[in-house]
Amino acid sequence: MAILGQIRSRSIFLIIVIGLALFAFVISGVFDGKGYQAQEPVGVINGEDILIEDFRAQVDFLERNYNQEGMTAVNNVWNQSLRSEILKQQFEISGIKSGKDHIQNILKINPSFNTDQRFLNDAGMFDIDKFKDLIVELKTTNPQAYEQWKSQESIFELQSNEKIYFDLIKSGINYTQVDGKNEYSLRNNKVDIEYVYIPFESVEDSLIIYSKSDLKKYINQNENEFEVEASRDIQYVLFEEKPSLEDENSIKERLSKLLVETKEYNEVSKLEETLPSLTSTNNVREFVNEFSEISFDSIYLPKGSLPVDHANILFNLDDNQTYGPYLDGDYYKISRMLDKKIGGSVRASHILLSYEGAQNANPNVSRSKSEAKKEANNVLRKIRKSPETFTELAFELSDGPSKSRGGDLGFVQEGTMLKPFNDFIFSRRIGSTGIVETDYGFHVVKVVAKDDLVLLASIAEKNLPSDETSDKVFNLATKLEMNLSKNSDLNTIADELNYEIKNVNNIQILDNDFPGLKNQRRVVQWLFSEETSISDFKRFDVANGGYLIAQVSGITEKGLSSVENSSFKILPEVIKSKKADYIISQNDNSLSISEIAKINNTEVKKALALNQKNATISGAGFEPLVVGYSFGLDLNNISDFIVGENGVYKLKVIKKDDISNDEQSINSNFINSFRNQLINSNRTTVSGNVYQSLKDGAEITDNRSAYY
Repeated sequence: MAILGQIRSRSIFLIIVIGLALFAFVISGVFDGKGYQAQEPVGVINGEDILIEDFRAQVDFLERNYNQEGMTAVNNVWNQSLRSEILKQQFEISGIKSGKDHIQNILKINPSFNTDQRFLNDAGMFDIDKFKDLIVELKTTNPQAYEQWKSQESIFELQSNEKIYFDLIKSGINYTQVDGKNEYSLRNNKVDIEYVYIPFESVEDSLIIYSKSDLKKYINQNENEFEVEASRDIQYVLFEEKPSLEDENSIKERLSKLLVETKEYNEVSKLEETLPSLTSTNNVREFVNEFSEISFDSIYLPKGSLPVDHANILFNLDDNQTYGPYLDGDYYKISRMLDKKIGGSVRASHILLSYEGAQNANPNVSRSKSEAKKEANNVLRKIRKSPETFTELAFELSDGPSKSRGGDLGFVQEGTMLKPFNDFIFSRRIGSTGIVETDYGFHVVKVVAKDDLVLLASIAEKNLPSDETSDKVFNLATKLEMNLSKNSDLNTIADELNYEIKNVNNIQILDNDFPGLKNQRRVVQWLFSEETSISDFKRFDVANGGYLIAQVSGITEKGLSSVENSSFKILPEVIKSKKADYIISQNDNSLSISEIAKINNTEVKKALALNQKNATISGAGFEPLVVGYSFGLDLNNISDFIVGENGVYKLKVIKKDDISNDEQSINSNFINSFRNQLINSNRTTVSGNVYQSLKDGAEITDNRSAYY
């Protein structure tokens, strides 16, 4: 851990060593109540405010340190704030509080601490006393660092509290022998039935009459399924500010001129001078830096680093030969071959055998230098005898950080490794193996592959639209705006002007991106403004150049979904219900199964060995209600009509295998295995389920949209 290794030489003590701890450190500021409180908090969780000032600091932290953008950072901070506050309130209710022993245990199991040599004893184990000595020293020598440690300690305390809390809940989840027996019965009790099945599809849709009130009634009876958040729909026209064909030709023409020497009259010398080209210039670096938007780069590149469409041509240029103009991403380029290094990049693997006293040797390494050399020779003999074992031996024996990759070091360029290592891999052919000694120990080395490298001098100009093109795009967008102010029918105007209209539906208040369009937060904020109504329109700048003219095409407020918006989901259920009523009305419930089968031109079927853990009836499909009903029916009794998932059923139980009371087939060890399965499966998911339950039951006010 580099941070703790530099504590004494730094004025600021940052003992926040992993991403989660870094994030948690910032999150802790949400709850300290310090500083100015905004008129309205960004959120309220069970009466506890989340201050906007602290929230913004956390968002800035994620954007700065983790390259998270916009609403991604906002949402991550929000989710972490919810979790921290909800659980913190539970700790207070439960009286959970971690002591010093808990904190010390967290340090011991944290790899960022328990692998730092400064805190290891002679046996290579984490020594809490060594860590304590450092903290005591900081208290007097670096008060600022000591205060930061106290903040970090409070984060570890929260982590410890969380572990205690969920461990207590897990330990409270238990099942009895009776539960195990019931689980066994659910899986092994069987019934055989004979049944008649009249599928819904046998009834023509034309026989079913329904009204809008039927659909509305279904929504009201199933409110939980049809609760919706506020949303908006838009249609928009996008005017992209892209370079035209004329713009691109102009760029290519400018670059092409740099490939040819030109004559220019010098007013001072009164002589005609020859100006060099990229091909003829003797000072390539200066020439490139004068004319290119990307500075000269002296790095040699493998073929794989060149633009895919032009890599073969560029890589095979002769010395001083040029190529271009060609498009590479956002730039047009011309390039000149300056140099090529055959085998200039080598992929190597190694197995490091370190020894006591070698540079960066692990404290656990106790072998002597001579023993390390002897072991390296033994390993080399094994590899030369069985080359395919190299990776396996690296995983097993290497003392280097590449151990986890089977010794693979990837491709390296000349001069990047220690000289003995460098000289070996660049002087040997592919497949060669040998031993190299460095200050780190003895390396068993294998040359895996070699790659040629090239040095190119490239002049680049970004592929941007000209002023004329930008003006044209602006005028087109303005024209559409003016037409919309006279006639709000965007579809009619777009048809007349041959513009493509795109639609985005179900936009949520905290959305940030549209399909194919990122960072449209300003559009979303406008959509949810109280002043914005149906058919309103507005122009927005597009990040990469251009304009988006959006018009509101739909507004849905929070509450129950409308019939129109949910008909695709409701209609099949309403029709199925009415078909069930129709089927039942057309059949006499007092008739036998065979008589009903005959009337409906179908047959009596049998389903054998049904159980409640697998509610599938052969020939009918997944029918949990029907299977469950059959277990509640007495032997040889006939059911009433049962409305299932796929049709209407009438059944008779012809056999029951109830092992619940069969003591011979059930022993305590067998039942215990089912009991333990229940315990393990439910304890595994308890943490996530408990938090989700607490979150669902919390009173949460979310004001993010007011600030972002």
